[in-house]
Amino acid sequence: MPIIERPGPTGSADRHGALILAVANQKGGVGKTTTAINLATALAASGKSVLIVDLDPQGNASTGLGLSRDDRSRGTYALLSRDPSSPCQVRGTGIPCLSILPAEPGLAGAEIELVGETRREYRLRETLHPFIARLGFDVVIIDCPPSLGLLNLNGLVAADAVLIPLQCEFFALEGLSQLMRTIDLVKRALNPVLRVQGIVLTMFDRRNNLSELVAADARGFFGAKVYDTVIPRSIRISEAPSHGKPVLLYDLKSPGAQAYIRLANELLRRERESTAASAGAA
Repeated sequence: MPIIERPGPTGSADRHGALILAVANQKGGVGKTTTAINLATALAASGKSVLIVDLDPQGNASTGLGLSRDDRSRGTYALLSRDPSSPCQVRGTGIPCLSILPAEPGLAGAEIELVGETRREYRLRETLHPFIARLGFDVVIIDCPPSLGLLNLNGLVAADAVLIPLQCEFFALEGLSQLMRTIDLVKRALNPVLRVQGIVLTMFDRRNNLSELVAADARGFFGAKVYDTVIPRSIRISEAPSHGKPVLLYDLKSPGAQAYIRLANELLRRERESTAASAGAA
């Protein structure tokens, strides 16, 4: 994969100029990485310059975008470690306007290494924000690991907003309430600007009454935070990562690909409305 080094505006860690979105859920198998990959692809297709930060030691986002295991050095672990002898490098993905900072093998031990560090919760924020400002991305999507550990915490502290994939199954809402408490704690103690950008219903099956019940419960409890767009359960979405492609490249006309295009449009609309509301309040 080509390495991207694009000039961009300079700026401080607090003026990075991009929307930084953490895709997070401590429960595995909810479509978190799939959502990160395909939402990023759809946003890039709309003309946004997008960077995926693969913060999950499993490296599924890197795999899903076709990066081999040999092409993942100097990725997110290098960013966190701040080693001047091995600076991180952004990779191109073959998709116009979409780049990735891959998860490298050393990331698996990063949580243990960070435990003894001062300001360990801010490590990603303090390194990522100037990096983004230098390269000039419009949107940065952090694919967080399925846990509530230090890596996930770093992702939330570095982000402006959180996008939460919610699987339409029985235990989903129980896990979501725990994540919402964590987000609230992070907002109060570490990152006062953090907000929930939205909750995305994934693996939705209209033939299954349970999907409808989970969706109704989520909308009843979280209201407008739940996206209108739902991501259907789809064999095409499941197959795409094995080909190293987002579903939008694997089968653009499939219901799953079209759902992610609608999700990207809805996200951009919500961000425009949020910006307009903030400007009006000021």
